[in-house]
Amino acid sequence: MTNFIWPDFYFARHGETDWNRERRYQGTRDIPLNDTGRRQADANGQLLRDLLERDEVDPVSLNWFASPLSRARETMERMRAAFDVELPPVHYDKRLIEISFGELEGRLHAEINREAATAPGEREPSYWHYRPTNGENYDDVAARLLDFAEILTDNAVVVAHGGVFRVLRHLVEGAPHGDVVNWQPPQGAVAHFSKGMMTVHNTEEASGS
Repeated sequence: MTNFIWPDFYFARHGETDWNRERRYQGTRDIPLNDTGRRQADANGQLLRDLLERDEVDPVSLNWFASPLSRARETMERMRAAFDVELPPVHYDKRLIEISFGELEGRLHAEINREAATAPGEREPSYWHYRPTNGENYDDVAARLLDFAEILTDNAVVVAHGGVFRVLRHLVEGAPHGDVVNWQPPQGAVAHFSKGMMTVHNTEEASGS
């Protein structure tokens, strides 16, 4: 939590990948969407269009940001396909890349010794500061996002990752570390961060994998 005044913006986590389904540490690995993830991304586009209409926001007026990893790129492309107008280009920003799990990437949650990492739902608040070998901790991601926030504008659309979603809850809402490290960020959902609060709108394709 900082004193920075966050603008209102819409956020979506990328759709499901096979590694999400397998409960495998993904991090900075460039893993593509699976068929479920593509359906989630398509549904997110319809949902976002409905939310913008509700809020009387012109999609052409927005800035569109995404992580450059392919699962986020395809999610963004599929979401934008729901609009029948020509939209501004997407800004692909490396600061939105998923938290790096370092040497743990590619390994199943179940394979990792509890002393090395703990899956969501079993984490102590101190896990916020846990940094795997050659990886990042959530403080590192927070620093990236605070830097990115300098170019974030009202009503922007951001597509990124679960770890980024967790950190935004802390930075924007002030949610405690213990809550966010154990939260399962949904896929097939669009979150609206407004006035320091988060409202999550789920599609029928939503999951927390």
